[in-house]
Amino acid sequence: MENMLIKHIRQRSVGQAKVAHAVVVIFMEFFAWGLLTTPMLTVLHETFPQHTFLMNGLIQGVKGFLSFMSAPLIGALSDVWGRKSFLLLTVFFTCAPIPLMRLSPWWFFALMSVSGLFSVTFSVIFAYVADITEESERSTAYGLVSATFAASLVTSPAIGAFLSWRYGDSLVVLLATIIAVADILFVLLVVPESLPDKMRPSSWGSPISWEQADPFASLRKVGKDSTVLLICVTVFLSYLPEAGQYSSFFLYLGQVINFSSQTIAGFIAMVGILSIVAQTLLLSVLMKKIGNKSTVLLGLGFQLFQLAWYGFGSEAWMIWAAGAVAAMSSITFPAVSALVSRCTDHDQQGAVQGMITGIRGLCNGLGPALFGFIFFLFNVELKEMSPDDLNPVSPDTEEKRVIPGPPFLFGACTVLLALLVAVFIPAQHAPAVKTCSTLVMTESASRVTESGSVPVSDEDNEPLLQDSSL
Repeated sequence: MENMLIKHIRQRSVGQAKVAHAVVVIFMEFFAWGLLTTPMLTVLHETFPQHTFLMNGLIQGVKGFLSFMSAPLIGALSDVWGRKSFLLLTVFFTCAPIPLMRLSPWWFFALMSVSGLFSVTFSVIFAYVADITEESERSTAYGLVSATFAASLVTSPAIGAFLSWRYGDSLVVLLATIIAVADILFVLLVVPESLPDKMRPSSWGSPISWEQADPFASLRKVGKDSTVLLICVTVFLSYLPEAGQYSSFFLYLGQVINFSSQTIAGFIAMVGILSIVAQTLLLSVLMKKIGNKSTVLLGLGFQLFQLAWYGFGSEAWMIWAAGAVAAMSSITFPAVSALVSRCTDHDQQGAVQGMITGIRGLCNGLGPALFGFIFFLFNVELKEMSPDDLNPVSPDTEEKRVIPGPPFLFGACTVLLALLVAVFIPAQHAPAVKTCSTLVMTESASRVTESGSVPVSDEDNEPLLQDSSL
């Protein structure tokens, strides 16, 4: 019965696997969550009236840590059992907390934290795209997926804020739930399997070695390969401040920079539109003109500049200008994903992309907590405030305005370190005698032709990446 269900899920699809399928899945998932931007802040403040931002950091911290632990495992298993089943799993659990936002806020935040075990859609999506694209067009495809993520956030926060103001939060949550259900049905009924049948077993009951399922195996391989180690450190140091920025920036704009809700929605739209342009047109041109590594370095340079500008910016025009630079820095992650994909064997795309997504998940947990702690050190409590709570400007306030955003300056320092690390990423990977994917393909063939157990190979001495020009 179980095998029939799995085969049914794999076979239910329309046409061949295309990048458009990945684009639709990502758009609907993050559009649903984007609608909840304003209701989320309201529910968070109502549920945790004291230390709202610190509680948000704790919730995101648990979710991020669980994502860090599970993303490599889910990616590796998708290399063996196929992408579609795990795509359905990740989309379902990522969207599962949405209906509970108004029904039971405590259960909503609890389930959102635990959902980090499966909220790793990006790792499966990037592996899905790698299955169906050639190396020469993969960076463009990754940029399109990342641009779709930005596009989903261009209008959804503004739409959610308007509907919440006009009709209440309950309607917004209902609309987000409907979109999430539609996304799940789209994956189930429309999205085809991208991994060829010959590369995966016929059923979930087929034998699989612990080396393939071990969630720590990919982490151990990081230390064995200097190139992937440098890439992972770069991702960690650059995405840590980005995660902290996303978790606090809307509150920061409203409380410290005095942006209205309409201005915040306009700011999000502006950054989102420019990010779409950067991740499609600009990314494609840069990859062809200056190469993969140089594109990563340029993106990190933009990120360093915009974080420093946010840190010192106290005027509205400075924030708008820094937002434009932030949109240009959005090329970094698709460029890094393309760099990793180009030098990774085809049947290890899920494992490696899962490792990168896991690091991002860890940053999603540490970043908000870190930014919250720095705001706390500088006596800035980001929470909703009424006009009666606002005190006249004091000398102490004037002193703090010299550096309005200290967490952003700290983030600029970590990005500077990321930039220095990325400089040492080799332009060419060291020659490899035997790649891990060869071992995996051998084991997969053994499972198809033999009914016995598969001997475990010593993979600790094998490099994670294959010989490939970066």
